[in-house]
Amino acid sequence: MEQAINLINTPINNFAWGWPTVTLIAITGVLFTLGLGFMPIIRIPYAINILLRSKTTKLEKGEISPFQALMTSLSATIGTGNIAGVAAAIAVGGPGAIFWMWLIALFGIATKYAEAVLAVHYREVDSLGNHVGGPMYYIKNGLGPKWTWLGGLFALFGMLAGFGIGNGVQCFEVSSALAIVGIPRLVTGALLGVLVFAVIIGGVKRIAKAASAIVPTMALLYIIACLIILLNNISSIPDAFATIFANAFTGKAAAGGTFAQVVLMGFKRGIFSNEAGLGSAPIAHASARTSDPVRQGTIAMLGTFIDTLIICTMTALVIITTGAYQTGASGSDLSIAAFNSGIEGTGWVVLVGLVVFAFTTVLGWSLYGERCAEYLFGVKAILPFRFVWVAFVVIGSVAGNRGVVWAVADTLNGLMAIPNLIALILLSGTVFKLSRNYQFNG
Repeated sequence: MEQAINLINTPINNFAWGWPTVTLIAITGVLFTLGLGFMPIIRIPYAINILLRSKTTKLEKGEISPFQALMTSLSATIGTGNIAGVAAAIAVGGPGAIFWMWLIALFGIATKYAEAVLAVHYREVDSLGNHVGGPMYYIKNGLGPKWTWLGGLFALFGMLAGFGIGNGVQCFEVSSALAIVGIPRLVTGALLGVLVFAVIIGGVKRIAKAASAIVPTMALLYIIACLIILLNNISSIPDAFATIFANAFTGKAAAGGTFAQVVLMGFKRGIFSNEAGLGSAPIAHASARTSDPVRQGTIAMLGTFIDTLIICTMTALVIITTGAYQTGASGSDLSIAAFNSGIEGTGWVVLVGLVVFAFTTVLGWSLYGERCAEYLFGVKAILPFRFVWVAFVVIGSVAGNRGVVWAVADTLNGLMAIPNLIALILLSGTVFKLSRNYQFNG
């Protein structure tokens, strides 16, 4: 059975996460970056300013604050990709892969901006009074009834992929990490299940509150830990950057042995990390209390900046400055080895980071999957979805693996991007028009 599934899944996965889709994601990012006159990159200081100064009231439409929307989206993106994913990119593509991760993230800032602008502009209010949006809604409301099937495809891929990438894989990583210190997988699964249920049963507002409390705290602690390691190896930082840039245009440091492998690994891990173009983050931003799509878009684009250009860079520099990338380790093992090499005994930071970040990813993706299920089956599907989601938390912790089941989920995750990217390109004129009419004050 597994061989048959792999036979079908492998070529689809090669498309969904190979050059065709990765190239389309890159082209979309370039389109919006150039079409907006590099505005998203130039306006990062403005975005930080309005995020810190935003004082929305309950009179504005939406359920959560702009800050909570950003934290909810970050809860889903800051996860194992920032620790294990970066390490895997370096292990397979060499240090040069980080350059291409940076590049795809720079263009991804504009993509994330466009996604959130469209999500708020075309959002709806469901029968429960909640503001719902995302690719399926801007496909339906922006492109018209003839394109509804495309929105349905996105929702289907998103709902199914969430159980793997946003749930089972994350819980399996947590239970695997804690099993090292002697905690049984069933205990981890049961505890995670209780904690996840306690949060998601309260809907988007409770998820947003949890994300707003956990994400910035843990992200800041992780960054501080990385900075301590880097300060201890400060003389190696210039050489680390030199290595990244030198190896970016050669395949000598790549396990695959080719320049294409370096580029592809950097692009893939960058996309995995910040999810710009996949269509997940705009689902959270559609619930923001805001009266202006562009204002929320500028806040949303900070997600890519924080996730990849800050946190992933911190991880990469720790791995390279300590020389741990030359040990042959990969994934979270490489990150742990790098921390322990930098300052003996600090590998626990990676372990704690993996557990907390994976937990918040499960929370964030529960909202994405729930919104996709609601789009397909209506509000009656919300409660059953939450119970099934919690069940998968336990199942993934105990019986999950990195094999065929999650390979299929990985493929579905990549397939989410295609309907979203088509819609983004077709609706680019709307993004450009809304952006031109916005007054960037302050």
